[in-house]
Amino acid sequence: MLVYQADKRQFLRDHDDRDIDDVIHACFIEATGRRVAKAEMRSWRESLGFMARVLRDEGIPDDTGLAVEYHVPQSSKRIDMTLTGYGEDGTKTAVIVELKQWEEAKRSSKDAIVVTYLAQAHREVVHPSYQAWSYASLIEGFNEAVYEGGIRLRPCAYLHNYPRDGVIDAEHYADYIEKAPLFLKGEQERALLREFIKRHVHRGDSRAVLYEIADGRIRPSKALADSLVGLLKGKPEFVLIDGQKTVYETCLAAARSASTTRPRVVIIEGGPGTGKTVVAINLLVALTAQGLLGKYVSKNAAPRRVYEAKVTGNMRRSKFESLFGGSGAYIDEKCDAFDFLVVDEAHRLNEKSGLYGNLGDNQVKELIAAAKCTIFFLDEDQRVTLSDIGSKALICQFAAEKGAEVEVLNLASQFRCAGSDGYLAWLDHILDVKETANPTLEGDSFDFQVFDDPAEMHAAIEAKNGQNKARVVAGYCWPWTSKRDPSAFDIEIGETYRRRWNLDQDGSLWIIAPNSINEVGCIHTCQGLEVDYVGVIIGPDLVVRDDCIRTDATARDRHDKSIKGLKAWMRRDAEEAASAADLIVKNTYRTLMTRGMKGCYVYSTDAETREYFRAISKR
Repeated sequence: MLVYQADKRQFLRDHDDRDIDDVIHACFIEATGRRVAKAEMRSWRESLGFMARVLRDEGIPDDTGLAVEYHVPQSSKRIDMTLTGYGEDGTKTAVIVELKQWEEAKRSSKDAIVVTYLAQAHREVVHPSYQAWSYASLIEGFNEAVYEGGIRLRPCAYLHNYPRDGVIDAEHYADYIEKAPLFLKGEQERALLREFIKRHVHRGDSRAVLYEIADGRIRPSKALADSLVGLLKGKPEFVLIDGQKTVYETCLAAARSASTTRPRVVIIEGGPGTGKTVVAINLLVALTAQGLLGKYVSKNAAPRRVYEAKVTGNMRRSKFESLFGGSGAYIDEKCDAFDFLVVDEAHRLNEKSGLYGNLGDNQVKELIAAAKCTIFFLDEDQRVTLSDIGSKALICQFAAEKGAEVEVLNLASQFRCAGSDGYLAWLDHILDVKETANPTLEGDSFDFQVFDDPAEMHAAIEAKNGQNKARVVAGYCWPWTSKRDPSAFDIEIGETYRRRWNLDQDGSLWIIAPNSINEVGCIHTCQGLEVDYVGVIIGPDLVVRDDCIRTDATARDRHDKSIKGLKAWMRRDAEEAASAADLIVKNTYRTLMTRGMKGCYVYSTDAETREYFRAISKR
């Protein structure tokens, strides 16, 4: 998506004759349906003013294509400025310019990380050259016009307020500056940036290359499970972007420095699709390669079984099990037996372990005790059973008991749901999980649709299943009759829809089983995993009345283990139990509705609820 597009001539005219920040803002509202903060508008005004000075050179063709705020496919990232044309040899070229208003920074010993003053605090962030290069890598990975169409990307960074000081341009960052040249404050630096642009844009394109990029078909999303073999072999399957890279480097440093006398605990909070598992597995690979002893831990078996299936033939099972394990295996583990443990989906941790939930003390406590450095990836809004006890507060409590140093980090950038931060915020808002400023989906790129017929919705998802990356899931409101009687149907709605829950034989591998598009999965077989398109059947446990969400956990099937113990809790404290159950239902549908990387199709058994979702998505 292009927010603002023009050629050089038109851009300079808009800058000189109009207020460029107002021009860009008007285009942004038209493209997205949203406004931006005044601080971002000031940033446009200043940085684009400097770029106007750079572009006032007759050697840069007037018909050079120009875009401001190009939305990187499959992410929430936007590129500040893109210039397009043809190289001297006729090659289609796009120069990517990352603009910064920084005035100073401090060097970090971490790879590609600097410290600068942002949002009223000194923060660790990625080096601008790394940022520009990583965005170019994202485009190359997703955009077929670039990947297969011969468009050459030339990233660079322009810090127009930053004087050359030997810090931002230190030898420590040379590898990334070579990939994406760094231009700083002053006329000489502007001249160097002009020469860089002229070297790559020898002839203008009247926006032709720009339109190719904007209209380029988006390649199928790279799912983590499909890339696991390469990752475990140390191949860079995913380029870590912005906060992902910062979190990754911080966790590496924590694990390397941790010891028995100086234990470390790192908590990484992040919503669906922010790359928690990608970072977690990259950490496992990197730290293991450095000779540290550790494991990837998850309470939910489904992701581990999918990962194991993907590496079959490339890794012995014993080797896989030495790297990946469940959360209940640390009851009797010696203190600091591991150098590090990477705990994914930490919100799903239980208090007790064992088949009957009667072993051990507390999984959070046991994991912290078992490693010199324990790294927790957490999203408290994905706690979907009453037994899920993983929380930041509890982790901090047990870390303090051990005397561990605690660091809390955040992953915010969205790489699922078509990279739509807006969709996630909207979902939180309309499900009443938390209040946000996103009451509408208008202008959003995520494919969200509401169906009045479950059979039509299922058929639409089946049509998206060309690469076995689309599935239908539902709230656990129907009994699993087919588990004992394979000829029986489980989910029967009206006269047209009869489907079975996921086959017992597929178990945790349901989401990748080739015929499972015919069945319906639930929260237990899809959490922690992703597909391109997800269809969600909302049962009677969540309905809307007078534009308000109403939940009823008792409308779920009585065998649903996610609400096990609710009746006893109700007898002890009815108000507290009702509040917990309400959140479990909302979190369940929030999690189900964020499994899709490209789209989510919804059917509710309740007509008023369908109309609510349909209407509120278009307001």
